[in-house]
Amino acid sequence: MGFEKGLDQSEQAYEQYSRISSYFANIVKDEFLFTWQWWLGLALFIVPWLIWFKYRKKDSTGRLLLAGLLIIILSLTIDLAALSLGLWTYPMTIIPLAPFLFLPYHFSLAPVGVMAALQIKPQMNTLLKGIIFSAMGAFGGMNLFNALDFYNPKSWSTLYDFFIFLTLYYCGYWITRIEDFQELK
Repeated sequence: MGFEKGLDQSEQAYEQYSRISSYFANIVKDEFLFTWQWWLGLALFIVPWLIWFKYRKKDSTGRLLLAGLLIIILSLTIDLAALSLGLWTYPMTIIPLAPFLFLPYHFSLAPVGVMAALQIKPQMNTLLKGIIFSAMGAFGGMNLFNALDFYNPKSWSTLYDFFIFLTLYYCGYWITRIEDFQELK
């Protein structure tokens, strides 16, 4: 009997989620769409990729994109866990398809930021480079997003964001150093 009750409760939760998603879609349509904040969010989604595409190291494109994909997956996973625990929220929604996520961060800023950091001064001390990248992301970027009301850290410390960025950077660094890629035959 417990499983059937769980299925019923799950369906009720999905119905509530569907109503909440519709509510967020209306908020985007009625309150956020075409505001300067919405345009900025859209630009943060597109412009970093355009800049990266123009200035990327062409011979390292595959490795960098693999690192970017890993960063997308990890940042989404971390964010979904933190959001489900209520650690922070994203009050500004750009696209109503994922109303609880700030998609420009996950699909553009985080991966392009890591890919850019990896390719700039590749001979630089990795620890120092990771610390600089993480400090800029956490103490600069996240505080700016908080000031713009794109991000609400609640009681979450920016120092924790620093360690998240450091982890993302080193995961990206690690995957670009893999030498085992062989041609498919």
